[in-house]
Order: sequence, then structure tokens, then C-alpha cells
Amino acid sequence: MKLLFRLLIVAAIIGSLGYAGYVQGSAWLKNRSKTQFRTAPAESGDMRITRNASGEIKPVISVHVGSFVSGPIQELFVDFNDEVKEGQLLATIDPRIYQAAVERDEASHMTQLATVERVRAELQRARNDEQRSLLLKDENADFISQTELDQFRFSRMSLEAQLTIAEASVKQALATLANSKANLNYTKIISPVDGIILDKKIEPGQTLAASFQTPELFIIAPQMREKLHIFAAVDEADIGMIREARDSKQPVSFTVEAYPGQVFSDGVIEQIRLSSTTTQNVVTYPVVVATSNAEMKLLPGMTATLTFQIRELKDVVKIPGAALRFTPDKKDVRDADLHRLDLNLSQEEQEQDGAAESTDEQPVDDASLAASRASRQVVWVIDGEKLRAVDVRIGVENYQFAQMIEGELKPGDEVVVGIRMAR
Repeated sequence: MKLLFRLLIVAAIIGSLGYAGYVQGSAWLKNRSKTQFRTAPAESGDMRITRNASGEIKPVISVHVGSFVSGPIQELFVDFNDEVKEGQLLATIDPRIYQAAVERDEASHMTQLATVERVRAELQRARNDEQRSLLLKDENADFISQTELDQFRFSRMSLEAQLTIAEASVKQALATLANSKANLNYTKIISPVDGIILDKKIEPGQTLAASFQTPELFIIAPQMREKLHIFAAVDEADIGMIREARDSKQPVSFTVEAYPGQVFSDGVIEQIRLSSTTTQNVVTYPVVVATSNAEMKLLPGMTATLTFQIRELKDVVKIPGAALRFTPDKKDVRDADLHRLDLNLSQEEQEQDGAAESTDEQPVDDASLAASRASRQVVWVIDGEKLRAVDVRIGVENYQFAQMIEGELKPGDEVVVGIRMAR
């Protein structure tokens, strides 16, 4: 009897333990199979709308210095990266043949001056002879014949014409001399601007041939410390926003690979050029951004990654962008909100559904209506064991948040952004 009683007690204990284990195991299995959601809070604060692009840094102006005359390079006074001043001597070309031409033309000019003096003297003598012949004619008509008078008159006229020719020859010789002196001066290569030597394409002893094309000797970049340009290629879809940023004088920040971690934030949109470029059906426009370079950290040819600030919103309610892209499974949604799942279909899915019904394209004048529909979306919040839909109306978006224009969410409310992966 006692044995039976003991066996019943042991069986009761084992049964109690088994029931307790069953209950706990069922709860553990149920909790393990339950969907775990990742959440993030809606926030209140400032929000920046930006667009990114890449571009190349270039000088504002690149002055190409060439040579007008030919000859061997005699001396070179500058090198790469040298800072030069306007009027500074950069190089000289062997001037001997041009100096000889100047001396030749000076001699020719002096010869023509002497010719003018000689003709003037002969002209004065001819005028005196003509005057004396006229006086003789007035004294007595028989003293001199008409033929002799004509000889004196025509001799004077001929010398007057010779004087005109001699004076013109003096001007011609003077012009030739000025040309020779200019060519001699061109043997001195002078910097036309203040700037930095970006490129040097000659060496001492090299012979220049300027007969058919002006040889390029130096490239000088002026004002590199004051301002540089960044030529960014901006997609046509973003040009409207870039123009808005330019008109409102929004800042442009950028980075270069030479200085990782450093952000240059003094960029200004200076120009949106109309010369578009099409590459593989992608249309881009060059946008010129001006920036200072006082420390000379930025060099021509560097690649810059730019961020254009389009606008900055103050004190708005921000929803994580992932919450707008999240679509839950039907089993996790309250029965009352199952019909709201279609509001979170992607635009591509909606277009595919529409394509199955009709092949007609949407009229362009319905674009505003479509945009208004797209701004009304649904986010999901945890309500007990299920998810509850919350209607929101979205304004602008950036890479992280979307502005909430209308909706029941308040700052701090947790919205579902994804599913937590089981370990």
C-alpha cells in the first residue's frame, strides 16, 4: 500500500514537471516563431535636401604663352610651379638674326632720310632756277625762250614728286624698322599675367619653329590662390533643383581624395552651362562651382565629390525613409488594416499592374495628380501582437529621412523599418 502511494506521488511529480515543461516550451516556440520587428523613432529637427555629383578641379583661366618668332631657346628662367609676375622674363630666344635685321633696317632708314635731304636740296635749286628764269622773262621776253622756261618748271615738278617718294620711303623704312624691333622684342618671352607655371614645354637649346603654328611654351594659371573652378557633371533630372540652389545661394561642400576626412564647404554655384553632354542616353550639364584656395591644397586635375544643398528645412517632423519602403506580411497585420497593404506597393509594381490592364501611357497633365497620390503613404507601428497602419503625407525626401506634412505621428513614435533577423 505504501509502495502504491509512493508511486502515485512520483507520477504526480513527473506529470507536474512535464506539464510545466510543456507550457514553457510552447511559450518559447511561440515566441521564437513570432516576427521580430526593427523600429526607429520619428524625429523633430532640421532636414537638408541635397544632391551629389562629381567634378574636376580646374583653374579659372589658363593662359597659354607661345612664341611669335623662331629660333633656339637661349635661356630659361622659370620652372614648373614657379610663381611669376606680370612682365617677368620667362625665357629668351637667340636674338642675333633679329638684332642684325634691326641694324640693317636702321641703316636703310638713315639712307632714306639722307635721300630726302638730297632731293630737298635739288628741289630748292630747281625752284631758284625757275624763279630767276621768270624774272628774266619779266625783264625782257627775248632773254629766255619758252622752251627753257618749261624745262625749269618741269624740273621743279619732277623733284617735288621725287621728294614725295623719298618721304614715303622714309615711312616705309621706319615701319620695317619697327617690325624688326618688334621681332627682336619677341625673342624675350614675357609673362602676360601674375600666376603659377602649370606646364613648361621647352628646354634650353630647343629650336622653335613658328612658321605655321605658334609653339606653346608655358601654361600659366592666374589667381589660383583666390579662386578655382570645379566642373561638375549634373544629371538633367537634378538641374531644376541645382538652379533653385543657385538662385537661393545655397552652399556647396566637397571632398577630394588627397585629403580624406576633410570637407571643403565654401563652394558657390557660379554657372549652369547650357552645353549638354549625352553619354549612353544619359544627359548631363556642366555646373561650375567656385571655391577659394588660400592654402593651395587644391590642385588642377583633382577629382572632387560634391554635395549641393538644395534647401534646408527647419523644425520639421522626419520619418525614417526605411519606414516608407517597408511592406509587412499579411499575417503580421491587423485584419482591419489588410486593405492598406496596397498603399505600400512600389511605383514599379503599380506600373506593372497598370500595364496588364492597358497599354496607353499616362497623360502628362495627370502628373500632378499622380504626384499627389504618391505623397500619401502608409507607415506601420506595433499594436500589441500585430501591426497597425498610420496614414502620412510626405513632402521632400533625402537619403535618410522624409518630411511628414500630415499624419498622426509625433516625434518619438516608433515606426517599423524592417524585420529583425533570427539568430
